Amino acid sequence: MKVAPTLITIGIIAAFAAHGRIGQPAGYNDFADHSALSGIPHAADVLSNAGFALVAIWGWLRLRPHRNSDPLRAGWPGYRLFLIGLLLTAFGSAFYHLAPDNGRLIWDRLPIALAATGLLVGVRGDSRPGLRTELEAIVLGLFAVGSVAWWVITDRHGAGDLRPYLLLQVLPLILIPLWQSIYRAPRADRAAFAAAMALYVLAKIAEVLDHEIADTLGFVSGHTLKHLLATAATATIVWGLTRRFSDGSGRA
Repeated sequence: MKVAPTLITIGIIAAFAAHGRIGQPAGYNDFADHSALSGIPHAADVLSNAGFALVAIWGWLRLRPHRNSDPLRAGWPGYRLFLIGLLLTAFGSAFYHLAPDNGRLIWDRLPIALAATGLLVGVRGDSRPGLRTELEAIVLGLFAVGSVAWWVITDRHGAGDLRPYLLLQVLPLILIPLWQSIYRAPRADRAAFAAAMALYVLAKIAEVLDHEIADTLGFVSGHTLKHLLATAATATIVWGLTRRFSDGSGRA
């Protein structure tokens, strides 16, 4: 059973390789939000990124003091990368949505890839408390950078390929609950991550239905809603981690 995550990862990589190039959908940068506020274009899509920064700062202030404690030591290198990626997402996504195009999209995707990588490393460290994950965080962080660089290079040659980047979107959804099940993570941890993943899936659905949601609701677009749901997902993860120290006795 413990080899299942490795076998599944190899299977997913093989499936992506067999599938061939996955390009960016046509019209990807055409968002439904055309609101403006104090001279800020696409204001709802831009300003809805503030939540990522707030969650990142909250997580950093609450978790960093416990980085050498038993409940967090092995996972901290990953969670540190997750929080840094989350903070950078707030700025990178806001910058992108001011004037959406593929040039600015780099600064949106790069921190998201880092945050996803951080979650993988963090939960793997949690699952095996004796593990040293500093090198793992560096190596996978470099892969995250490389996944975006691959898309940029292939896109500039007219055949953009998102497979490495999408791999980092898929793996956490599969490996995190699997690791938590195999290594019998505390129920509170599993509940927090399950809720976060459900919110993230809803966020991706809202992203796909950007224009439809805007046409139906009128006051909010699907992409703005995606940012809000994704913020709730990250807040749920941070809440789950901080809960370990809420009573001063370590993991709940």
